[in-house]
Amino acid sequence: MAYTSLLVRAAVALCLAAATPGAEAQTRNACAERTQVVERLAEKYGETLQSMGLHQSNAVMEIYASEATGTWTILVTRPDGQACLVAAGRMWEAHSTPARAPGKDV
Repeated sequence: MAYTSLLVRAAVALCLAAATPGAEAQTRNACAERTQVVERLAEKYGETLQSMGLHQSNAVMEIYASEATGTWTILVTRPDGQACLVAAGRMWEAHSTPARAPGKDV
């Protein structure tokens, strides 16, 4: 869970770009209706929603992943319902213990 939080923070800059409406942003990012994207992630990769958060621009950032396939995807859904792919990868690991800050003995 804390690992996911770190991943979310690391992707904030990318999310800002994906949440920006306009032709340039849409040509740089793979965007489609959110329902279609979520169905595709489930059917093709077995990914389910792992965590989500609301950006100040009212865009929703979501992390989908599958422990079975090891794949993960970060989506940003804009208020107009378009979901844009921000990043995707392999070797997903879910963590239930919080990450320690450097130099902290907790």
